[in-house]
Amino acid sequence: MRSDHDVPDAARPVPDAKGLVVAVVTSRYHHEVTSALREGAEQAFVDAGGDRGSLLSVEAPGSVELVSISSALARRHDVDAVVALGCIVTGETRHDRYIAEAVANALAMLAADLAKPVAFGVLTVASMKQARDRAGGRRGNKGVEAMEAAVLAAAAIRGASRLRASSAGGR
Repeated sequence: MRSDHDVPDAARPVPDAKGLVVAVVTSRYHHEVTSALREGAEQAFVDAGGDRGSLLSVEAPGSVELVSISSALARRHDVDAVVALGCIVTGETRHDRYIAEAVANALAMLAADLAKPVAFGVLTVASMKQARDRAGGRRGNKGVEAMEAAVLAAAAIRGASRLRASSAGGR
């Protein structure tokens, strides 16, 4: 499966965050990793032309709580998108799988129910080394990717609300 990182830079859409308000919800669990994800996401917003003052940053105790906090923020009329950031590391039991699946499904349902982008920036990794690699290390920063996805989706939704049906061919 190809990712956006496999697409040449010239073919990748450029996020434009001008005029957007984005909430970033970050789990405190595995703070070393999640704070790097948050910093990457916030810088990606600014790099896309967003005003740092238009970022709302909220901490969650853990990844499960990302859902309720993201829901509260996504329901605000002044928020265009939400970016949920966390890190779930595999342990000795299957607990991590249950948490990751529940959080991913709940955030996706929230986005669908509200027709508002809720970007999934939750790492699901086997080790802290893998987490660090994906939080600004050799595998990039998934916080950046989540913010870019949220900004692109918010712009698409904003554009879709302005579309008008055309009368092509007398239909």
